[in-house]
Amino acid sequence: MISASGLAGAGLVGIGLRAPHLAEIIATPPPIGWLEVHTENYLGGGAAPRALARIRSERAISLHGVGLSLGSAEGLDRAHLARVVELNRRIEPALVSEHLSWSSAGGAYLNHLLPLPYTEESLALVAAHVTRAQEALGRPLLVENPSSYLRFQHSPIPEPQFLAELARRTGCALLCDLNNVFVSCRNFDQDPAAYLDELPASAIGEIHLAGHARNEADGHIILIDDHGSRVSDEVWALYARALERLGPRPTLIEWDTDIPALVVLLDEARHAEAAIGRCVAARGSRAVAA
Repeated sequence: MISASGLAGAGLVGIGLRAPHLAEIIATPPPIGWLEVHTENYLGGGAAPRALARIRSERAISLHGVGLSLGSAEGLDRAHLARVVELNRRIEPALVSEHLSWSSAGGAYLNHLLPLPYTEESLALVAAHVTRAQEALGRPLLVENPSSYLRFQHSPIPEPQFLAELARRTGCALLCDLNNVFVSCRNFDQDPAAYLDELPASAIGEIHLAGHARNEADGHIILIDDHGSRVSDEVWALYARALERLGPRPTLIEWDTDIPALVVLLDEARHAEAAIGRCVAARGSRAVAA
């Protein structure tokens, strides 16, 4: 498991670093443990990488990628992987993560995190790509569970089991996005708590929290993982359950659309910090009682 050691002394709760907040964060560093950036926004030259290097000198950074296309049947893009490796070398992030998805075909990048069937063939493919990426990076990768809106006719391995076996085969860690768990399970009438309980606790190295939207289609409510609002009460409850089972884990507040003032993200982060505090206190009480 990737432990919180990479964030030692920094605090376990972070927020996503987004362009509207960049100047404010540089001018007045907020009381937050760490910051996550989307890897692909910093692969080139110019002002953005320079600003990130400045922030990195004072704050732990996590790289969260969207472009490795771990599930692509065509293999990893060598040039893209090399650029990710170089950014990793320069920034020395506390955590590096990617998605269980694919996004490229025929030399074209599709700009979407597309789903894949959960079969033995796709498991072997993704495992090979994760192993190659980890060898190039020289460190474990965290792989994030997706949000789901469709199911393949042939997908015999349940998603939690697919992720667990991926972690076992490759030594990667899991980035457990609890909003994605809630969205996917509710869209397919499944139990988010049961999904969470099936993931291997020892492999979960990070948690994501975000908001979602509710859309109606053909008389049915469809949840959309849009990262455009506060974390819902149901996802906070799932987070409390996760902390009870896992103990404290590095936790990120994600907000990518309809981005609010920085103070709103920091308020959400305080909610996560309070939940971790309650978890630690409860564990301490049980230890004393024992």
